Amino acid sequence: QVHLAESGGGLVQAGGSLTLSCLASGGNVRNYAMGWFRQAPGQEREFVAAINWTGRNSYYSDSVKGRFTISRDNAKNIVNLQMNGLKPEDTAVYFCAAPPTPGLVPANFVGEYRYWGQGTQVTVAS
Repeated sequence: QVHLAESGGGLVQAGGSLTLSCLASGGNVRNYAMGWFRQAPGQEREFVAAINWTGRNSYYSDSVKGRFTISRDNAKNIVNLQMNGLKPEDTAVYFCAAPPTPGLVPANFVGEYRYWGQGTQVTVAS
């Protein structure tokens, strides 16, 4: 059983930066691909970024590419999402997620992930 806990959300002005962290525990979490998703009010949860278990390969949605960076520190079981150039449309609850099995190639849709954190709110003011 993998447990995930996000932190680092908050209120920021447009153009600002935030770093979200996801602390993973349980199982051999350092062997899992990890993903970040977000959900705005009234909208479906959408893919933001993902990283494979080694940290060498990362993937981004078109809406955040070039502004967000996903990274991981397997020694600390932490996955970070560095968010720069934030826009009001980035406002959402951000979730980290892990697939059901370690070693899988990161996926970009919700159904491929089994384990979810509780989410952290990011609000970008215009």
